[in-house]
Amino acid sequence: MYKTLKIDHQNRIATIWMDRPDVFNAFDEQLISDLHAACKSLDTDSSVRVVVLGGVGKHFSAGADLNWMKRASTFGEEDNRADAKFFAQMLHALSTLSKPTIARVQGAALGGGTGLAAACDMAIATTDAMFATSEVKFGIIPAVISPYVLRAIGPRHALRYFQTGERFTAQRALEIGLITELCAREELDAKVQALVELLLAGAPLAQKSAKDLISAINGRPIDAHICEETAQRISRQRATHEAKDGIASFLEKRTPAWIAD
Repeated sequence: MYKTLKIDHQNRIATIWMDRPDVFNAFDEQLISDLHAACKSLDTDSSVRVVVLGGVGKHFSAGADLNWMKRASTFGEEDNRADAKFFAQMLHALSTLSKPTIARVQGAALGGGTGLAAACDMAIATTDAMFATSEVKFGIIPAVISPYVLRAIGPRHALRYFQTGERFTAQRALEIGLITELCAREELDAKVQALVELLLAGAPLAQKSAKDLISAINGRPIDAHICEETAQRISRQRATHEAKDGIASFLEKRTPAWIAD
C-alpha cells in the first residue's frame, strides 16, 4: 500500500516506520504522500489507540532528500507553493490525529526530521540523537515546520536555532522541550512501550478532547470567554457515555470499558 513506509499493527498500537534507511529516511514527495495517507487512514481506524512514528535503521530522519531539494530549486513560485502546501498538510494531519502520537527518535532528526518529532504529541529520543533546524544553511527557512517547533521550544530558542542552523544534542532537545524523554538506544523500545501503556489506560474520547482543549485555549487570555468555554467543554465531556462509565468504574472498583475492550 505504501512505497516508503511500513505500518506495524499490534495490540491497539500502530507504528509508522519510515522505510528509506539507505538515505537515512530523508523525505521526498513519495514519503510525504505516504505519511499523509497513513495519518488519514489511522485517524479513522477505531482499532488503533496510539500511533508511534519511527525510522528504520540508524536514523529517525535526516530531513529533506537532496534530490527532492534539487528539484524544488528549479520550481517557479507557484510550484514551490504547491510543494510546500503538500508538506504542510502532512504535518498538520500528523499533529491533529485524534489519538496520541509518539515520535520514536534515534540518530539524526534534522530539518524536517526535527519537524516530524515536534509535530507528534510526545517524543522519546536516544542519547545519541541529534537535531537541527538547518534550513538557513541552504538559503531557506524552516517555515512549514515552524508552528510545531515553536509550540515545542518557544520563540526564544527558535530565534537561535532557526538562525544558526546548528546541530544540538538530545540532552539539549530535552532541556528546551523538543523531546519529552531521553534514554539509551537499547532502552528505546521499552521506554516507548511504557508510555504507550500509560496512554492505553486513559479514555480515548477524553484524550481527543484534551488535545482539542489545548489547541483551543493555548495562548489566549484567561478571561470570561475562556471560563465559559472551559466550563462548556467539561460539561459536554461529563455527559458522554465514556465519562459516565469512567466515574462508575472508579466507584465500583472495576475496569472501565475502554480497557476491558
